[in-house]
Amino acid sequence: MTRSALLAAAAALSLSACAATVDEGGDGSSASASAAAGDMTPETASAFVPMAASSDTFEINSSQLALQRATGADTRAYAQMMIRDHSNTTQQLSAAARTSGIEPPPPGTMLPMHQALFEQLQNAGTGAAFDRTYWTLQAQSHQMALDLHSNYARNGDQPALRQVAQTATPIVRMHLEEARQKAR
Repeated sequence: MTRSALLAAAAALSLSACAATVDEGGDGSSASASAAAGDMTPETASAFVPMAASSDTFEINSSQLALQRATGADTRAYAQMMIRDHSNTTQQLSAAARTSGIEPPPPGTMLPMHQALFEQLQNAGTGAAFDRTYWTLQAQSHQMALDLHSNYARNGDQPALRQVAQTATPIVRMHLEEARQKAR
């Protein structure tokens, strides 16, 4: 798949995120993540937590796949860093969510948007084609994560989760910069 086709698919996936559902109030009722949040950068903890957790899960799962399929040493090193860093942010997010009275999603849970990205990566084959797809999807997912965390850090409704978002923002920015350089 060409880079422009990947970017077009990524844009379509971003738009399809409007169909992603989350349990907004923790009461079993579902609402569109995008509609409930107004966009992909929610300011309520009940929308932020599932999105941030799903983002971390995508980064971890896609990077575990990269360790199996990637051929580039730089890709494999980045994947190891993703697993380490996003495992740490997952732990911080879960602890802060509980402190804020929110039960985090079960481990390994991805919203449909992140699941679709993961499936795209699974279908990328191996070798250089896989590496290119991995870098492109890492740039896309980290841009979404940077927007999510930086907005919540400024405007979020729960102090403990705002702190997690503030801590995550420079890490995600660093990941994004490296992914953008490699995705070119």
